[in-house]
Amino acid sequence: MSSPAVPLVVGRHRATGPMVRVPAPHRSAGSGVTHVAPAPQRPVRRTARVLRGLGRVVTSLLVVVALAFFLFFAVGPHVLGYRTATMLTGSMEPGIMVGDVVVTAERPAADVEVGDVITYHIPVEDHRVETHRVTEVIRGDDGSVAVRTKGDNNPNVDPWVATLEGDSVWEVQAVIPQVGSVIRALRTPVVNDVILYGALGAVLLLGLGRIWSSDDEDEPAGEA
Repeated sequence: MSSPAVPLVVGRHRATGPMVRVPAPHRSAGSGVTHVAPAPQRPVRRTARVLRGLGRVVTSLLVVVALAFFLFFAVGPHVLGYRTATMLTGSMEPGIMVGDVVVTAERPAADVEVGDVITYHIPVEDHRVETHRVTEVIRGDDGSVAVRTKGDNNPNVDPWVATLEGDSVWEVQAVIPQVGSVIRALRTPVVNDVILYGALGAVLLLGLGRIWSSDDEDEPAGEA
């Protein structure tokens, strides 16, 4: 008597046991877009971004200040016709302190009056430029105008009579505190070296900032 036939199983054998489900990526309802949790940001990159932002702010401020200096001291006198000079002595204190910049404008010499503060060449010694207050105006029959002056902080009137050259005189219109001291400091060798090496350092930091920025852009945000 033959034994009962054993059915043959055709196909791949599948192991029996509990099934493990892998959670699918989160999808927004109705959008069909898969959202992947961003990778945690490293503190080093965050610091680099802060430094880059601070560098941009400082650079922008320096550019604005440098541009303002250039326009006021280099372009303005040629376009608007005024002059600037730095006060080197304390003869006009407290109104004009040492290191202040005086801004002068041209006016007719015939209109000079007592009390005006003018900038002129003294008629003695080295004919240096002086900025003092007019204490007396002497008008000649030939139309010439001479003045006596005095520094507000000096005890005596200047020991000369200055004849104003030409038909005009330069009168003080404004005083800019301590800008002259900054300009003189910038001309010293030590400050020039600091500016030079500071500029090189700024270029180096800018280059490093660009490298860090490119590294951040090249790194993938995460796997989908």
